[in-house]
Amino acid sequence: MIRMTYRIESAGDVEALAAKIASDQSTGTFVAVPGETEELKARVAARVVAIRHLEPTERPSLPDEAGEAKRFNRADVDVCFPLDAVGTDLSALMTIAIGGVYSIKGMTGIRVVDMELPPEFAGAHPGPQFGVGGSRRLTGVEGRPIIGTIVKPALGLRPQETAELVGELLSSGVDFIKDDEKLMSPAYSPLKDRVAAIMPKILDHEQKTGRKVMYAFGISHADPDEMMRNHDLVAAAGGNAAVVNINSIGMGGIAFLRKRSRLVLHAHRNGWDVLTRHGGLGMEFSVWQQFWRLLGVDQFQINGIRVKYWEPDDSFVKSFKAISTPLFAPQDCPLPVVGSGQWGGQAPDTYMRTGGSTDLLYLCGGGIVSHPGGAGAGVRAVRQAWEAAVAGISLTDYARDHLELAQSLEKFADGKGA
Repeated sequence: MIRMTYRIESAGDVEALAAKIASDQSTGTFVAVPGETEELKARVAARVVAIRHLEPTERPSLPDEAGEAKRFNRADVDVCFPLDAVGTDLSALMTIAIGGVYSIKGMTGIRVVDMELPPEFAGAHPGPQFGVGGSRRLTGVEGRPIIGTIVKPALGLRPQETAELVGELLSSGVDFIKDDEKLMSPAYSPLKDRVAAIMPKILDHEQKTGRKVMYAFGISHADPDEMMRNHDLVAAAGGNAAVVNINSIGMGGIAFLRKRSRLVLHAHRNGWDVLTRHGGLGMEFSVWQQFWRLLGVDQFQINGIRVKYWEPDDSFVKSFKAISTPLFAPQDCPLPVVGSGQWGGQAPDTYMRTGGSTDLLYLCGGGIVSHPGGAGAGVRAVRQAWEAAVAGISLTDYARDHLELAQSLEKFADGKGA
């Protein structure tokens, strides 16, 4: 069975709406039909298995649906779908168990808050090819976070200008560099030219140091064949990672790519906020992320502590836990990517609130490249902040003997790492 949990809000009867979800999203329609026999329903009909009432609210999530009502009932409702009705196809799961529920009349709010899948899904989908272990192996980083940065400005740099910045970052000891998710293959910086300018520096640094810095190139494209050509271009040049904008290319695009990929797939969730930002609508990240993990992303961006965007810290903590919790086996966990306005100042809180985990990629943009001492000093400052966090030393105390961290604290003390 597939168990879905919906948070229903309504001026009416939540029990009746729960039953309507189960009926409308499986065998029922707006009127009884001869073919909906008891035998058929026993095989494929969804069923309400639990209702947990919540405190009512006076503020409807969808005011236009509220009418004259002043009080709105709320409940978390568990509905089970037989596997025979859905199968293990993720598009069928999205269509049947999620897609249609938002259309049902009578609700002033509806949010998908949990999803439990049976083990048959594990065998039907590849999951991460590299994940946490592969990301560590390819970067050579153990026992601490992988420290990464984003090329900034996000747009506008020409290939050679990007390569010059990469050269400075390589000498700093950075572990991971990526194209911003907005950069794919514009006319002023075609992917082929960017790869040709950057990869020789990556490979030369590897020859000199024995350490290959992971660079994730933006390969997303609406045409899966073109995206695959982008993948092959990176792989042929010796690259080992790619940024994929999962909401933009869709589940089919990721499935197509994962079957053929030789690269670490770094998932950017741009557009995710449309699905979740209103707390009474959309869905929880813990539900949505399961689709992409089953499809096979290796690294998953989830924001961070005190981000520059709207997401509160508690939401990040829940996302981190979701990503780090196995679905079916330990190896199916992608590497959590902590980003969005990060610099070393958030390291202690990140370490504490993730339960003392260092299994993450700590990704800074402006918090590294706009450091007063340059991008190299920015990388060292972040490394120093994490050393302090793990050792339980305050950043102020640690900065007394670490110049780069001291400069970082002075510049970013207001929390704006950009």
